[in-house]
Amino acid sequence: MEIISIGSSSSGNSYIIKAGSMNLLLDVGLSATKILKAMEMCDISPEELDAVLITHEHIDHVRSVRAVARKCENARFYASLGTQSGASCFSYVDVERVVTVGRGDSVILGDVEIRCFGLSHDACEPVGYSILANGEQLTVVTDTGIVTEEIFEEMRTADILVFEANHEEELLMYGPYPYSVKLRIKSDRGHLSNVSSAETLVKLLDERSACDGAEIPSIMLAHLSEKNNTPYQARLTIEEIMRAHGYEAEKDYIMTIAAMEGLTSIGKGI
Repeated sequence: MEIISIGSSSSGNSYIIKAGSMNLLLDVGLSATKILKAMEMCDISPEELDAVLITHEHIDHVRSVRAVARKCENARFYASLGTQSGASCFSYVDVERVVTVGRGDSVILGDVEIRCFGLSHDACEPVGYSILANGEQLTVVTDTGIVTEEIFEEMRTADILVFEANHEEELLMYGPYPYSVKLRIKSDRGHLSNVSSAETLVKLLDERSACDGAEIPSIMLAHLSEKNNTPYQARLTIEEIMRAHGYEAEKDYIMTIAAMEGLTSIGKGI
């Protein structure tokens, strides 16, 4: 299992996932040119793309649905009914290529299982995804204002976790955004801060450390705000909190940060 971030930020998000014999995209919020170039660099032709998983209808996640559907003719598009209703770009995808999924659903695609769970975000019906193949689990959790019990249940068993660290609270509150936008980002239907992410990861490691033989998780921090965070700040805040609870990078967990532009991978290459 391997996930490659093509780019992850408040401007656009898209990931390539190689799982079992399947080639997947999760979100297509970047230009189709960037996405197709990244697929080429990962030795995936347009014809070899099996599926596109969409989390929600915001433009930084659906920007290239139409173009990717046209170029990757064999790919099916998985999205909730709310996401399909909220994004006009789905009208350009042949109806037989669109698969409706929702929280609690499980779909088998070749030798891969895809599980859906709800997120807490200001979108019509946002969902996160867990991908299971060859005894491994990848879980992607971004664009959520809180980590619900439902989300945490998926996270706790993940071998590879892509997890939001959107903003540093002080940078957000003293930054250039209008106050109403700041409140939206901080809300339960907004985005996770560095501190919130760290506290959840501590809880995750607490549970895993209680299980004998549990392997250390590989974590990719993602969806960092361009205005209200930096890779350095995210790592500094999160690793400091983790260290205060007795957890050290490379010993108890492996962490990388998805670049806002450019490929970042985590997991075992195929």
